[in-house]
Amino acid sequence: MHLLQILLPRADNAGQPFARHDFDQVKEELAGRFKGVTAYYQAPAEGLWRQGAESHNDDIVIFEVMVEEIDLANWHERRTELERRFRQDKVIIRYMPMALV
Repeated sequence: MHLLQILLPRADNAGQPFARHDFDQVKEELAGRFKGVTAYYQAPAEGLWRQGAESHNDDIVIFEVMVEEIDLANWHERRTELERRFRQDKVIIRYMPMALV
């Protein structure tokens, strides 16, 4: 089993916040496809990255789904679509092996 995490910014690169509906739509899509999703809307999640001498930060929403198998081609397509919808150069989707206790 694997845990997949999708990290989406709460605002675009110009600082314009995304509507709650944008995140709810992602949540519904994931729940429909994977039979369940956890969405962290209120978590104090902040991303920070450096580009040369500049620092950038984002408040982020995190989505998690659990899957038996990873279809990387599908996830690459999903990432490209999220980058388009959320007007991002790169959306982070990561996965890690996990076991239920």
